[in-house]
Amino acid sequence: MRVLHVISEMGAGGAETLVAGMVAHGEEYGWTSGVASGGGFRADALAADEVATFPVPIACRTRTGVLRAAWAVRRALAEFRPQVVLAHNVGASLVSRLALVPGRRPPLVTVFHGVADDDFRTAARIVRRTSDRVVAVSSATAARLAGAGLPADLIRNAVFHRRPVFGRAAVRASLGVGDGTPVVLCLARLEPQKRHDVLLDAWARLDVDAVLWIAGDGSLRAELESRGETLGGRVRFLGIREDVPDLLAAADVLALTSDWEGLPLAVLEAMAAGRPVIATDVGGVREVLSGGAGFVVPPGDPAAVAAGLDILLRDRSARDFMAAEGLRTIRREYDAHTVMKAYDELLRTTVDGDR
Repeated sequence: MRVLHVISEMGAGGAETLVAGMVAHGEEYGWTSGVASGGGFRADALAADEVATFPVPIACRTRTGVLRAAWAVRRALAEFRPQVVLAHNVGASLVSRLALVPGRRPPLVTVFHGVADDDFRTAARIVRRTSDRVVAVSSATAARLAGAGLPADLIRNAVFHRRPVFGRAAVRASLGVGDGTPVVLCLARLEPQKRHDVLLDAWARLDVDAVLWIAGDGSLRAELESRGETLGGRVRFLGIREDVPDLLAAADVLALTSDWEGLPLAVLEAMAAGRPVIATDVGGVREVLSGGAGFVVPPGDPAAVAAGLDILLRDRSARDFMAAEGLRTIRREYDAHTVMKAYDELLRTTVDGDR
């Protein structure tokens, strides 16, 4: 089965991580995969592995930008000739639909990773018109889509295991942190959705000898770095990192303070690495942490974030308990092969039904 993934970029984000994992494991299920995107280090890695990759300009929210992206996807379709198109998120779904030639097009399946609350009904309306089938990545997202009149297949995100290359001590030494200093890691683009301001406000409230690593880049970097400078060297901005498994091995806790999510891959990756999590109660976060793998806190509440971090940084037994629960949850409910089998069945059913 020839599967073309369409996604805005292939950098460090969660959707990109999912696409890279699906492409890597697709051969086990008889897939020949291609990726059409705006590029990024993951696209470069796929091309180096001889995966078919196709450049697509990032579609700005203008008619011209969308049409340019659609034209590039149409060229990818003509060259790759997929049996099914898997569009990741709303923009990619719209661009893919515009690219498809009526009367001889492959089916289009949209993976709905999540949008801001204010955009939800508009996004659901677009996807209803563009897609033959829709996949929700969490139960919470599926319920919201159903409430907006759009039924969706539920396939939760999963972790495609990647081993760290370097040991904990080596990574810490490279970032100037001693072995005895607790480290909190945040893996998130420096964009308004991720609310790093809440995390930095919480960090300022803490009176513990610990370091906060923020891995990611984005439009708010200069502003956030300026705020971080007031915290006396207790915050380190790492930029875009390709070594997430190494960072997780070197850290002690993962923090995510987003205003909205679908089912964040950063949370799942941290649990799979045996790291406790503190994250805001958005999207599928509560369902994945309900087994005890971390703390769920209200969005936009620095005091609650600080209180949870204070416990995790001071109480080693609490961290160990949550780490063990997280590993059990990942093995039981977020196994990569289970997810790949579900996607394989859905795509093949969709392709067969389109004949």
